[in-house]
Amino acid sequence: METSPNKAELGHKTLAPSLSRASSATLSNSFAGTPNDERLIQRDNIHPSLFERHSESDLRGTFAIMADIEYNADEAAELKKKRAFRKFSYRGIDLNQLLDLSSEQLRDVVHARARRRFNRGLKRKPMGLIKKLRKAKQEAKPNEKPDLVKTHLRDMIVVPEMIGSIIGIYSGKEFNQVEIKPEMVGHYLGEFSISYKPVKHGRPGIGATHSSRFIPLK
Repeated sequence: METSPNKAELGHKTLAPSLSRASSATLSNSFAGTPNDERLIQRDNIHPSLFERHSESDLRGTFAIMADIEYNADEAAELKKKRAFRKFSYRGIDLNQLLDLSSEQLRDVVHARARRRFNRGLKRKPMGLIKKLRKAKQEAKPNEKPDLVKTHLRDMIVVPEMIGSIIGIYSGKEFNQVEIKPEMVGHYLGEFSISYKPVKHGRPGIGATHSSRFIPLK
């Protein structure tokens, strides 16, 4: 036996489409005759200042400002020349003045450990190394580096006269080629030719961990 639908249900079904049509009609009437920007403002609550259109005079002004700020190659080159590069100085003394110092003046400038070494006097082997470096510089062609000079004197202190020379410093196994630079003044030659291979930890080998301890070796 079929049951007849309730009056309330019938009323709800008949009222729903009429309400939807009425709401769409009111929305269309509210947007009718308004530009697209105003419709967006009303729909999404967007601030009206975002839709302000710039005039041609404003655009011309911005292009004029951009034209004034043009790249000038001459001014850029002058600014590049004015840049002050950091010059090397050893304890407040420039490189040119450092090369002109006598042995007594250099002794007063260096640190205490080197000063005590110079006060005791350089022996025959260090003086022989300096003579070899002088000879290699004199025999070098213009705009070319001098020949390599090998030495076992790891305890030799770098003096300004050695700047620019190329020395093969013995590490206990081989001669490491080092070019003497101004920053090395006052240091020992052995500091620039280490006698060991720095450790670089990679993957662990077999037997290093507890789990791989009982793996048979092939």
